[in-house]
Amino acid sequence: MDLNLSLLPWLLAALLGAAVAWLAMAGALHLSAVREHGFMHWVMPALLAVMAAGVWLSGRDLTSNFLLPEFAPDPPRPPLLNTLQPVVSLLLLAISTERILSHWLARAQHGTQQTLAPALPLAFVLFWLGTIAAPAWAAAHPYWSHNLLYPLFIGLAASLCGPREYTLALRATRNALLLLMLAGVLLIPIAPTLVLDRQYGQGLIPGLPRFGGLATHPVAMGLLAQLGLLCLQMQALERRWLNRCAWLLGLGVLFMAQSKTAWLAFALCSGSVLALRWAPRLRAQLGHVHDATPALAWIALALLGVAASLGLLLFGNLGESLQRFLLSSEGSQLSSMTGRDRIWVIAWEEWQLHPVWGWGLQMWDDSYRRAIGMANATHAHNQLMDTLSRSGLVGAAALALYVGVLGVLSLRCTRASQGLSLALLLALLLRAGSEVPLLLIGYGPDLLIHLLLLITLAAHRSAPVHASRRWATGGALA
Repeated sequence: MDLNLSLLPWLLAALLGAAVAWLAMAGALHLSAVREHGFMHWVMPALLAVMAAGVWLSGRDLTSNFLLPEFAPDPPRPPLLNTLQPVVSLLLLAISTERILSHWLARAQHGTQQTLAPALPLAFVLFWLGTIAAPAWAAAHPYWSHNLLYPLFIGLAASLCGPREYTLALRATRNALLLLMLAGVLLIPIAPTLVLDRQYGQGLIPGLPRFGGLATHPVAMGLLAQLGLLCLQMQALERRWLNRCAWLLGLGVLFMAQSKTAWLAFALCSGSVLALRWAPRLRAQLGHVHDATPALAWIALALLGVAASLGLLLFGNLGESLQRFLLSSEGSQLSSMTGRDRIWVIAWEEWQLHPVWGWGLQMWDDSYRRAIGMANATHAHNQLMDTLSRSGLVGAAALALYVGVLGVLSLRCTRASQGLSLALLLALLLRAGSEVPLLLIGYGPDLLIHLLLLITLAAHRSAPVHASRRWATGGALA
């Protein structure tokens, strides 16, 4: 049989890659044998580095990006990014595989001393099987790629992390996000069109540019700023002046991103953490009549806020103002969820045509958007509708099971994680109404919240409900 010489370079490259991967895995396992933690805390900085590099190398004009005609051809990918992304993917795969193998080797070595709550990793694997593997093979338009395996290994490794890895991951995520925001701010005088949309006219302050930084979109920048502030709240910087500067940076970026969803998510998530921290102190103050003044003051402020809202509703002529707003162009966009209702109708119709296995994973790609005439329909803009359209009832059942497990474990770990598990779950659920934060395709900014939630739940899975009544005070704006 003649050997096709054109395949020889590819065969040699595959053998070389396998040898390098084997050596890297052996080295990682050797290092993890003498370390008490793995390398999962490098996953978040690596994901952010790929995103920032892609934005920087694209040389985009953030203002003109929103003025381009529909279905404009995508700009060519920079050659350096074509090299960087596969390298980072292999790095993430090696880190995740090392964590999985180290976990099971530790279980085999220590026996019953190494405990495991199987609900979280099992639910994640079932979620991947239902929303990725099943439609990849059985959907109306099957599609498979090796890239679909990477989220499986990364998420499974995150669900097997321990307390030490959780601390390192929280710190690494905080530092990486602060550096990303700082880099974007420093680029304002150097490359303003790269990081600012100076034609944005739908903000609260007319003429105020919208900040996108080195994120893929200003909305993504708002999400990342919200996550960075939440990490800073949980784990403050050591120096007080540096911690204050970090808070000013994060709040400034969050405001300039002008994402109302991110503002609401920040208020609810950070507010839930603060409420859980202050609850014991509030109960203690209410239990002592002479020391109840601060607690009663906060209750009075809350009641005043409710009374002011009711007064505005009853006597502020709110009905006519709301009617005038809905008749405006901005109001009409809001009432139709900026066109998302049309996307939901299409997703619902496709699910009815393919109810069990869905249309397929490549739904909402460029060719499909051209067929329906909607350039901005990159997904269904709702997690449930997107899952139904791509993977049918099988994927929706896996999604419901997975969200249920995440909800139960997040509530159980609320005190042990000092409120972080509940805050991250709220962030995902708020995004799920208009975005697809649980879509296991690609390396989007939502993947950071998803992975951090998995690491948080895994690290506190064996902690009793009353384990952490000591609320950390370092995360506050000292």
